Amino acid sequence: MHIEPGLVSEAKIALSYATAAAAATYATKLALADSNLRGPVSLVARASLATVAVFSFFQLLPHAPVGVSEVHLILGSTLFLILGAAPAAMGLMLGLLLQGLLFEPIDLPQYGMNLTTLLVPLFALQALAARIIPAQTAYVDLTYKQALKLSTAYHGGIVAWVAFWAIYGQGFGVANLAAVSSFGAAYMLVILLEPLVDLGVLALAKRAKASAVTTLRLHNPA
Repeated sequence: MHIEPGLVSEAKIALSYATAAAAATYATKLALADSNLRGPVSLVARASLATVAVFSFFQLLPHAPVGVSEVHLILGSTLFLILGAAPAAMGLMLGLLLQGLLFEPIDLPQYGMNLTTLLVPLFALQALAARIIPAQTAYVDLTYKQALKLSTAYHGGIVAWVAFWAIYGQGFGVANLAAVSSFGAAYMLVILLEPLVDLGVLALAKRAKASAVTTLRLHNPA
C-alpha cells in the first residue's frame, strides 16, 4: 500500500512523523535484541534479504491505485514468519525507502504514514504470535491455522491504518468514506491471497523437512 499524495495535508502530516519515529524506535529495539541473541551478521543478512524482497514486492509485483491508497502484495507476515520480527521490520523500512528514492519520489512525503501502516500491524502480529505460538517453535513446525491467523491479523491492521489516515486527513465526507470503502474492498483480494501464499510457503517448508527426514532415515536405518 502507498497512501495517495495529498490525502493528509502538510498541516496535519506531522502526526505521521511522530508515529513513524515511534515505530522506527521500536524496530531499532527489536534489532538490538535480535543482534544480541543471534549476532549482528545474522541480523544484517536477514534484514538485507527482507529489504530486497520488500523492494521487489513493491516495485515488481502487480499493484494498482484504488481509492485512498494502492493495493499491493506485501507479504509482511511471510517475512515475519521466516526471518523474524526485526529483519522484517528493517526490510519494510528500507525497502519502502529505496523504492521511494529510486522510483517513486512523489511517495516520500507519505513515507511516515506508509511506514507506520506497515510496521505497527507487524508489531501487533509479533504480540499475537507470542500468545499463540510456543517460544522457539521452528517455522516448519507452525500449524496452518496459526499462519492463517497471523497473516489475516496483519492485513486487517493495514486496512485499519489506511482508513485512519484517510479519515484523519479528509474527514467523514461521503466521497472520502466511499474511497476508503473502495480500497478496503479491493484490498480484500490481498487479504484472501496473501494468507494462501503464507500457507503455500509453509507447505513447501513442511514438505522439505519431511523429505530431509526421509532421506536421513534411508541413509541411517535403525
